Amino acid sequence: MSTIFNQIKYPFDTKFIKVNEYDIAYIDEGNSENVLLFIHGLGSYLKAWDRNIPELKNHFRCIALDLPGYGKSSKQIHSGEVSFYVEILNEFITKLNLKSVSLVGHSMGGQIALAYVINNPNQIVKLILAAPAGFETFNKDEIELIKKIISPEILFKTSDHQIRLNYQFNFFKMPAETEEMIADRIAIKTDEDFFNHCTIVSNSLFGLLNAPVYDQLKQINIPTLIFFGKDDLLIPNKSIHQTTTEKVAVYGSSQIKNSKLILFDECGHFLQYERPDKFNSQVISFF
Repeated sequence: MSTIFNQIKYPFDTKFIKVNEYDIAYIDEGNSENVLLFIHGLGSYLKAWDRNIPELKNHFRCIALDLPGYGKSSKQIHSGEVSFYVEILNEFITKLNLKSVSLVGHSMGGQIALAYVINNPNQIVKLILAAPAGFETFNKDEIELIKKIISPEILFKTSDHQIRLNYQFNFFKMPAETEEMIADRIAIKTDEDFFNHCTIVSNSLFGLLNAPVYDQLKQINIPTLIFFGKDDLLIPNKSIHQTTTEKVAVYGSSQIKNSKLILFDECGHFLQYERPDKFNSQVISFF
């Protein structure tokens, strides 16, 4: 069984490290003592940071990984539980002997980063969250409703047209550079491990729903920078919650003592890709 999607190419040198039984793909750019560890979102990969690392590597050591089941990391099916990803991150940090680490998480990666800090309060210096999952809460009935409309089979059969629409849904105005990610997503449909990937994405969504962090946000004491796009079409879930992204962002950030919230006008869910200059400059200022 192959362990990488050979159809996709990364702009930086790709390294691999064995973490538990998984071959984890990652990139490592920059020489600073301050380490930014980037965690991508659901159904994404480390190219989610393509418009950030080229600038931020001039100020920090930037490490972005493909979580197990994503990108070029190995595709053995796993639970997708948040606790699983926290364990992988912890082992990854240990194996690379990383110090002075700050986590940068987008969407699902944001909830994983939050869970990591909650469970390892003394290991992370700062926290940067881009449209994090975990601020929006769901009751049992809502969780069951979401579970009924997503499955590996549905993901596996997604048409090329729907793939494009799914990407467009992440933006207020989709950057031209997104075409490369759309092409990658279409190309991997032919890979022998694609169904495993779809299963992991489905499991990961359920993992997020099964491990809410909202009630534990007050435990976080480290400096935290939070970004949301005001025109985010994914948070909140519009079919379930009749509220605004700004309200979700304000409520969530208010639970974290030492946090700063930045809201981008005319910007969607994939904010670090849609507004890279603003995102990058705010991250640099944060340090």
